[in-house]
Amino acid sequence: MSAASVGQPHAERPMIAAANRIMEQNPGYRVEIAGGQILVSPAPDGPHSQALMRFARPFMDEEEILALPGIGLWLPTGPEDYVIPDLSVVDDDYRSRLVENGCYDPMCFRLVMEVTSSNWRTDLRTKVGLYAKAKIPVYVIVDRQHERFHVLTNPARDSYATHHIHHPGEKVTLPESIGAEVTLDVAEILKAGEPRRP
Repeated sequence: MSAASVGQPHAERPMIAAANRIMEQNPGYRVEIAGGQILVSPAPDGPHSQALMRFARPFMDEEEILALPGIGLWLPTGPEDYVIPDLSVVDDDYRSRLVENGCYDPMCFRLVMEVTSSNWRTDLRTKVGLYAKAKIPVYVIVDRQHERFHVLTNPARDSYATHHIHHPGEKVTLPESIGAEVTLDVAEILKAGEPRRP
C-alpha cells in the first residue's frame, strides 16, 4: 500500500554483525546502518519518550494500522541498510513483511516519525533521503531543537516533494493516506518533549 518493496537480502552480513555487537555492548542505544555506515544514537531521554507517546495517542484505537515504537525498517539503499524510526505507523499485517534482523519491508510502513535529540541533524537531513528512497509516504519530525513540527509527504527520489513546517499554536491534520483521521496540536507535542531543568 505504501512503499518500495525490498528483495530478500544475502546471507553474509558483516556490518549487521558489527552493529549487533555494538547494541549488545551499549544497551539502550539505537544502532542503524545507512549507506554502509553504522550510526549510533544515545538512549532517548524521558521528554523524548513523552513526545513520542503524545504523538502516538490518536492511533491507539485504530484497527487496520498500528503505531509501534522502535521497529526496524529495511532500506533499499544498500545490502545491509536499515533504520529504526522512533515511531512507525504500519499496516496491521506487518508481521508477514519481516525481512531480517528484526526489520520489516517498507511496503507496510505508512508513516515514520522521529523526535530529535542530540543527533538532530541526522533526523533533519540524512533520514529525509533514506525515507524518501524507501518511499515512505509520510515522514514527521518533532524538532525539539527549533521548536517546529515537520510533515514531509510525496517521496520523490532522495527527498520529499512536499515539506510543511508547523509551529506552536497550529493544529496539523495528517494525510488520509496513513489510514486514520488524525489531527495533532503542535504545542502539546513540543511541550511534552521539553527537557525539564532543575
